[in-house]
Amino acid sequence: MSIQNLNQLYQHFDDLCLKENNDDELFASSYIRGFIALSASKFGDETQALSTEFANDISAKLTDSRSELTPQDQQIVSNYWAELKTHFTA
Repeated sequence: MSIQNLNQLYQHFDDLCLKENNDDELFASSYIRGFIALSASKFGDETQALSTEFANDISAKLTDSRSELTPQDQQIVSNYWAELKTHFTA
């Protein structure tokens, strides 16, 4: 999967909904998508590159929201974010 900008990332999330994915992946992707949308306005429009600074802002928001999730859900979101974050570059 090649994701280079915000628009492609949103398309990836939309594609997940169309495929038969597991509930954990759908939960994590929709949860993280909300934090991506919150951070996105700081960094540009939907064609913006997925930068390290953008990823760090999302990571901080996810860390601040940990109390919203059960420990099991925290682990699901953390694992999914770790995988997704590899698409964000300097």
